[in-house]
Amino acid sequence: MADDRSSLTGKVALVTGGTRGIGKGIAFALGKAGARVVVVSRKEAAVASVADELIGAGIEASGVAVNVSNLDDLAAVVAHATSAHGGLDILVNNAAVNPVFGPIEQTSPAAFEKIMRVNVQAPLELAKLALPVMQSRGGGAILNIASIGGISPEANLGIYSVSKAALISLTKALAKEWGKHKIRVNVLCPGLVRTDFSSALWQNEGILKRAMRQQAIEHLAEPDDIAGLALLLCSDAGAFCTGGVYMADGGYTI
Repeated sequence: MADDRSSLTGKVALVTGGTRGIGKGIAFALGKAGARVVVVSRKEAAVASVADELIGAGIEASGVAVNVSNLDDLAAVVAHATSAHGGLDILVNNAAVNPVFGPIEQTSPAAFEKIMRVNVQAPLELAKLALPVMQSRGGGAILNIASIGGISPEANLGIYSVSKAALISLTKALAKEWGKHKIRVNVLCPGLVRTDFSSALWQNEGILKRAMRQQAIEHLAEPDDIAGLALLLCSDAGAFCTGGVYMADGGYTI
């Protein structure tokens, strides 16, 4: 008999940064498991295109074009999920920025503020907005997408790594406080993945070779390699998982 604990039928999932890379992979994985999906990203054309792709794959979906750094606009994102799809059960905070690739001393105050606002504060604010909606539906799941850099900072990714470490800590704090509301909060830390966001790393032959030498699984990950673990953590298959820090890095951090 098939195990249906990974089914998301009847659930509503919101994925920020959902139009490309890891976010898009997760949006499709959740949708194929039965969730109604809301994709969020900055560019209206990209949001509409991916929503159409999801619908074309038989998934009930819609999109909202919002820059998550504009914190005042986040309430409209959660309101859309409830008005268009009836509620919100799953929040995936995937949107992130890293405007600085270089020595940590080159990070300007403006860049620091932008990184922290998008990578830490926006996930917190969205979680706070989702809280009453999830409570009204008997609980929910929040998945934050961090990075192995949040565990062990990488050269030239200094403040980005700091922001991901903060996101890991935020995940644990939320999990501790919101368990009583039947809301699970976990964080997934990908390693090097073939996405536009990380192209400065994997397109650098030296960096790629060093990474592959250190990984136990010696190939570059694809977004779908991350999406399966995300599905587990967002579904009843991960019902006893909260406050966890889950690596998806091919063994890089062993």
